[in-house]
Amino acid sequence: MTNSKKNTHSFNFSRRDFIKGSSIVLGGTLAGASLPLASKGAPPVDDRPLKIALIGCGARGAGAAVNALRADKNLKLVAMADAFRDKLDDTYNNLTKIADIKEAVDVPEEHKFVGFDGYKDAIALADVVLLVTPPAFRPLHFEAAIQADKHVFMEKPLASDAPGVRQILKTGELAQQKNLKVQVGLQNRYDPGFIGMVERIKDGAIGNIVSATDYYMVGPVKLVKREEGQTEMEYQMRNWRHFNWLWAGSPAGLQIHNTDIVNWVKGSYPVRAHALGGRSAFSGPDHGDIFDHFFIEYEYADGTKLNSQIRTVLGTFNKGGAYFQGTNGTANVRDGIKDQTGKTIWRHRGGDSENPYQLEHDQFFAAIRQNTPMNDTEWGAMSTMTTILGRMAAHSGQLVEWDDALNSELSILPASFSWDSHPPVMPDKDGNYPVPVPGKSPVL
Repeated sequence: MTNSKKNTHSFNFSRRDFIKGSSIVLGGTLAGASLPLASKGAPPVDDRPLKIALIGCGARGAGAAVNALRADKNLKLVAMADAFRDKLDDTYNNLTKIADIKEAVDVPEEHKFVGFDGYKDAIALADVVLLVTPPAFRPLHFEAAIQADKHVFMEKPLASDAPGVRQILKTGELAQQKNLKVQVGLQNRYDPGFIGMVERIKDGAIGNIVSATDYYMVGPVKLVKREEGQTEMEYQMRNWRHFNWLWAGSPAGLQIHNTDIVNWVKGSYPVRAHALGGRSAFSGPDHGDIFDHFFIEYEYADGTKLNSQIRTVLGTFNKGGAYFQGTNGTANVRDGIKDQTGKTIWRHRGGDSENPYQLEHDQFFAAIRQNTPMNDTEWGAMSTMTTILGRMAAHSGQLVEWDDALNSELSILPASFSWDSHPPVMPDKDGNYPVPVPGKSPVL
């Protein structure tokens, strides 16, 4: 299921060195992002019109474009890029029908770029780039945008494998040196409810953290059927959530939101993980090579455990969120903070105006305008790596140490991106894909 292609951006990390030596500490450190320093009411340092490029025109890309254009009245969407023309056209047509932003959509035909290399042309036309493709492409696109001196919003997860995470971290350091603003789409970090809960937990509202559990138990992920005439690469790109190299698996593609909250509360990330996982409902060619359930036990340096439960199976019990058990009580954002007797001692009372997807973009563009610090790369990359660690543990059936996982040279990406190139996993004569087998599959 993997190849062992070396990554030219490889450099060795130890957990201790990372904590002591990281320079990406602004706008939301690993220890936790309080609200960024930007204020929408403050006078701008930079009040010129800003040009936006959208890279990735699926549903999440369309949503990011809407939120961005609503965050600042002096913006123009001037370029769009996607691997598929139909995706680009659908998003463009939908954006031009939204009354409050349609005048800000100014993408002529010559600024619509299709294919694997279209991102380069789109980036060149913009001041701010929205990176909303599947995570396999994030390291490449992020590096191109920062090298071109662009501010970047990028969706989670940030990579599909450890070499990609290391490339993200290195590019984030370059963004810091260039004073470019970088935001990661883990919107809970900008949600007043989560901010309030995390601050109170850190202040001791439930005592010492004993354990945490997070859940992402939902129905099946979106399935896209194969169409006649597609190359294998096009089919996998269309059905990207069912291939680990494109999606990074459900610990990254789904549960990362909740796992990131636990890392935020802990002010750290796990030192090791072991896990169970497999396919109880998914089978056959359509479902690629992903697992449909995981149980991951992460261990932090102080011995605290995070038990992470993920299931994407039709007709099963649903549950989501991050839950904390402390020596003096419990906490989760839905139910609030409770003491040992079960009495609620805090609950966030937010309103409809607290849309975290909008709030994150409001803060992003305010930081650009006021030139206040914002670089979410570090904690976004570390939470991405946490979920990849969990996937590695489940796929291998081994206890996997953080340092070994982060420094792994095993890439699960293809050697090149083109419609005729072979993806990392190929179907057999019956159309089935090789699925990771615990105890046999290499992950390091």
